[in-house]
Amino acid sequence: MVAGTVTASGFLAALEALSSDVELRKYKRAFPLARSGRDRFLGVRMGSVFELAQASADMPLREVELLLDSPWHEARAGAVSIMDFQARRRTTSPERRKELYELYLRRHDRINSWDLVDRAAIHVVGGYLADRSREPLYALARSEAAHERRTAIVSTMYFLGAGETTDLFAIAKLLAQDPDESVQKATGWALRTAGTPALEDFLDSWAPRMARTALRYAVEKLPKGARERYLKAS
Repeated sequence: MVAGTVTASGFLAALEALSSDVELRKYKRAFPLARSGRDRFLGVRMGSVFELAQASADMPLREVELLLDSPWHEARAGAVSIMDFQARRRTTSPERRKELYELYLRRHDRINSWDLVDRAAIHVVGGYLADRSREPLYALARSEAAHERRTAIVSTMYFLGAGETTDLFAIAKLLAQDPDESVQKATGWALRTAGTPALEDFLDSWAPRMARTALRYAVEKLPKGARERYLKAS
């Protein structure tokens, strides 16, 4: 059992104690940003990061923001995980949910890779906007930053729990020909979660207009015949 902490400095110290050269080599193989030096990794297994974050889920947001400021990827992964754990709690107050949402958007410059977005966008952003205007998602979908556009589409998956697909499909249309592969993958993933009938209804009109990677991810779980038909349409 990992001991939790309520300070950014304590969290970083715990991460350093968990780091290994073996894990660092894995990250360098899996993350292009690690190979290029544009992101820095300590070498901590992501499962251990999540476990530490869960044990530290009571961390004040001022300390969470300090983790977001860290140059270490695992520290930022811990920060968004803590935000996600807090957003998922039934006992979290409306005021804290707003603070989590605002922190996410204010520091999106530090939530700057696909895994960080996916760790928190659904519950921190989508959950907050569930009973509010969805216009912030459309603004994100039009952002020049790819990770902000990914937040836009990933966040819509929260609404599926209430059977809502309108915003998912509307934003998928905005991102149908997105030039960034990570956004294409997220768009296809989100479309796939909408369910086969709704997905096929969308693809009947939009498959020819979608980026190839987005389409490939969207049809991944369809029967072979349908999958081939939509892929040939593009």
